[in-house]
Amino acid sequence: MERTVPRTASEEIDLYLRTIYSLLRTSAEVQIRSLEEIHAATNSSLHPNARQVSPDTSAFIYSSLRLPDCMTEVRSVVLGQSASVFQQHGYDLVEKWQPVSARARRRRCFFNGRDTLACYIASRSDIDDIIPTLTAYQIEWNKLHHLLQRWQRPLNARTLAKDEDAFRQLAETLEMTVEDLERLRTVWGKDFYANLQRIAHKRCRIGVRLLSGSLADYRRATRAWWDNIERCCPQLGSRPVYFVSSNTHSLINLLSGFALLHREELMRFLERKENEELKREWESISNGQVPSSQENFLYYVLKKYQQTSEGRALIHAQAMDETHLGILRIPSEHYFDVEAQVIELRRLNPARLDPRVRRDGLEWLERSDALILNIDYPLGVAAYNLLVKIAEHVHPILGVYIMGKAATLNGRLGDVMIPNVVQDEHSENTFLFQNAFNASHVAPYLLYGTVLDNQKAVSVYGTFLQNARIMDVIYREGYTDIEMEAGPYLSAVYEMFRPKRHPINEVVNLYEIPFDLGILHYASDTPLSKGKNLGAGTLSYFGMDSTYATSVAILRRIFEKEHDRLAKK
Repeated sequence: MERTVPRTASEEIDLYLRTIYSLLRTSAEVQIRSLEEIHAATNSSLHPNARQVSPDTSAFIYSSLRLPDCMTEVRSVVLGQSASVFQQHGYDLVEKWQPVSARARRRRCFFNGRDTLACYIASRSDIDDIIPTLTAYQIEWNKLHHLLQRWQRPLNARTLAKDEDAFRQLAETLEMTVEDLERLRTVWGKDFYANLQRIAHKRCRIGVRLLSGSLADYRRATRAWWDNIERCCPQLGSRPVYFVSSNTHSLINLLSGFALLHREELMRFLERKENEELKREWESISNGQVPSSQENFLYYVLKKYQQTSEGRALIHAQAMDETHLGILRIPSEHYFDVEAQVIELRRLNPARLDPRVRRDGLEWLERSDALILNIDYPLGVAAYNLLVKIAEHVHPILGVYIMGKAATLNGRLGDVMIPNVVQDEHSENTFLFQNAFNASHVAPYLLYGTVLDNQKAVSVYGTFLQNARIMDVIYREGYTDIEMEAGPYLSAVYEMFRPKRHPINEVVNLYEIPFDLGILHYASDTPLSKGKNLGAGTLSYFGMDSTYATSVAILRRIFEKEHDRLAKK
């Protein structure tokens, strides 16, 4: 079969990756400065102004949000697959260090309180993500350091917080707009002035060390991850399973009804003075002035409330309630950060379900022996490793449903893309498949965005590893959905019904698979619009609209398939 595929690799990106992995083969620490020139030469779409003297604020914010806040003190980043790997290389009791996390990238990290950050990695995709992020961060830090040497006034709140003229002068000194400096202040919050002082005081010099990078090491970490799940829920090996890759909150909120059960308490929380803006939003939703879901809003408020001192009591109450409903949370320990949840369909209370999920006549649920295994969506190739391991131990798998973020080349933030073709940069395969979802499954629950089905997706190496040349090729070939997990997942799907490992650089037909397959992506980036990435802004509360619309579609599909299965018994 002849095919036209996006030849997404460019010489610059290919050279960048080969340089990264050749340097990381050394047992010594690699200095990020050795990658700065080749990083800039890639002309990354997320870091287009890397070579300029003026800061690329969007790139700096993007990388800052994907690194722990302690990065301002870090001088050495150590990468390994598990606690045992760290211990074997002399980093004893690394999990006794301070746990730290990034706001926009889920990865288990520990800080020694001085200058070293230990990060757990699940696959080479973590390396493809971490190294360019660190490089962009260091480049932009050092630009700010150079420009701050001109500033002769104190960098503190007393000088800048209430003096608009001084704040404007600081923005001019840093060769950025006042709006960009304000964005940086918003991201850093109370640490804004302290971080500026750190940047002014010293240049950024980060070193990276990869402790162990063999395929066997990743497989051992994946096996340990699964062993923990199987130990906590042994019935996974003997019950029918619907596999879902999504997040840790949307399915649970829709199935437990916990937030809706505590509506009055959440309404009292809105009466607080500091929640005036949220209260106005609620009133606009309630009286129909804003077309939004009351349920989505309550899920959002529950999370906010549980972050307060009095709201923390609901964390324990929610855990107890979920246990009663047959919902088991299994956090990962001693390895990469991918939580799992096991949900027993027969123990759910139909009266407690979100109204969008609650279908007529759900009394049949009590006859179901099926489980939902939901995992917090992994990064890149880790998706392949995890699903292959799950498929080795779970049978039958009745459905595979994948929900995740993506960049869109023809839509807007919050839109939902439904692909039926996926080009995978890792395997170089073009996957053709019958997606279980179409626009009609999602559109009734999506209020702010548009559903685009029959799309073509590309699973890429990493977010920084794209440039304008690659984007142009992708778009001209009709690929409009850019993400990181679908291709690796489909490689695993191939091995779930074929007697050999997934092929390389072929057209792969998945139309005959013996289980349900659905992939839904919601747009979190629009890379063809300058500055429109998650460094420039976030989906905020309205991002929940597409998250819950896709989650509702997945649960309704599972209920439909399970009802049909039981009817045939």
